[in-house]
Parts: sequence; C-alpha cells; structure tokens
Amino acid sequence: MKIIAVTNQKGGVGKTTTSVNLAAALAEKGQRILLADIDPQGNASSAFGIPNEGSRSLYEAMVEQVPVQELIVPTSQKGLSVIPGNLDLCGAEIEVARMADHLTQLRKVLTPLHESDRFDFILLDCPPSLGILMSNALAAADEILVPIQCEYYALEGLTKLMGIMDQMRSGEINPALVLSGLVMTMFDARTNLSEAVVSDVRNHFEEVVFQTVIPRSVRLSEAPSFGRTILEHDPKGPGAEAYRRLADEFLHRQAEGISFINPSQS
Repeated sequence: MKIIAVTNQKGGVGKTTTSVNLAAALAEKGQRILLADIDPQGNASSAFGIPNEGSRSLYEAMVEQVPVQELIVPTSQKGLSVIPGNLDLCGAEIEVARMADHLTQLRKVLTPLHESDRFDFILLDCPPSLGILMSNALAAADEILVPIQCEYYALEGLTKLMGIMDQMRSGEINPALVLSGLVMTMFDARTNLSEAVVSDVRNHFEEVVFQTVIPRSVRLSEAPSFGRTILEHDPKGPGAEAYRRLADEFLHRQAEGISFINPSQS
C-alpha cells in the first residue's frame, strides 16, 4: 500500500479535481482507494456529497486520538472511501504545531492503514499552502503527485515545494519520499498558450511529466456541485476519459517502479 500526496502550494491548479477524479478512476479499475481530505475547505469531500458541517475529519485523529478507522466513510462507488475534511482542520494547524513531534502526527495516525491490507492507495488531498498540514502530508507520504495548470506561471511555487521535499529527505523525516510525476491540468486546446506551456514543461522536465493532459472542461468544474465525480457526471466525456488515461499511466508507473527524487535532478 502506498500513500500519495496530491499537492501544489499554488491554489486553483486542479489539485482537488485531480485527487477526486484520479481516486475514482483508480477505483473503477479495481483498486482499493482511500481519499483523505486534509484541506479545511473540504472541497474533496463535497465532491462526494459529504457536507463540511457535521462530518468528522483527521482533526479528531491527529488531536483527539480517535482511531483513524472510525473516520472512514464509504462512497457510492465500489472500492472508494473517503476521510472527510472540514474547518476543524484549521485548528489542527495550530494545535499540532505545539506538539513535540508535530511533523509526524499524520504519519502516526495513518500507520495502521499503511500497515494493513485494506487499501491499495491512500490519496491525500492537500491544502494549497506550505503549513503544518501539508508538511505532515509530505512526511507521511511515499510519493507526491503535483498538478500544474497550463498557464504562464505554471511552475510558480514548484521550486519551494521541491525544496521542502528535499528537506524531508535530508532531514531524515521522510528519506524515502519520491515524486510520482507532474500532471498538466486545465489544458485549453483553443489557445496557443496551453500548447506552449505544456511544451516548455515537457522540454524542461522530460519524463517526469505524465503524458496524459487534463483538459479544461465545464463538466469537470460543475461535477462537484452535484456531489459527483466526473466519471459519474459525464462518464463518456473528455474529462472522464482523461482521468481514466491518467489512472492507467499512474498504475503503469507504479508497476514499473518509476519515480523521481526531484524534477531538477531527472
């Protein structure tokens, strides 16, 4: 079993969309998936129709020592479960920071699941910041997957994120942490800019970048408002097909053991 942190410190890059729909596509292919929403906004949870208010989150496990197994909520899709996120996680940023082992609280919480045979992958939908929650996610993860928007400032923040990844490795907090790859999102075939950004990123990072490109799509944007993944909302549309291809490519990399220490070192 592997823990994959889906993260980018820059907001609005399709991080939650990728977390939710990659999780759904992997489950559709027979993988046993747990999606843990560690963003206080709880957007990944709402994509499955789970309200922010009244739900339990990893706050209870990290701060109140509630067993993580008690927080898992099944979804309507076979093989896919969720640990919801809610505003209580804002408190975790403060309370976990006061703990002596503040960087490894999430790892400790997830250890029973990591050592069990219940799931094939745990995907962590991280908040768009370099705070305690994201640091805990990087300390707990086996790999990170980074969505990057097809825009002019596509790589903004990536250097800082890779720097923190290096600190986790060199500081012995998580020396085995590697990069699954970079995913280009919100690709608009009607513009030269999207084509240029993808070309530039591929030229710079080469095989680190997944071949699958996620298109900009109204259906992808509206699916969460219906409490559905894109595979349920528009199962034959370009967004759903793109995430199915990404799931295939992700599983191929996992089977072949393909990962990277740092994109600048590839």
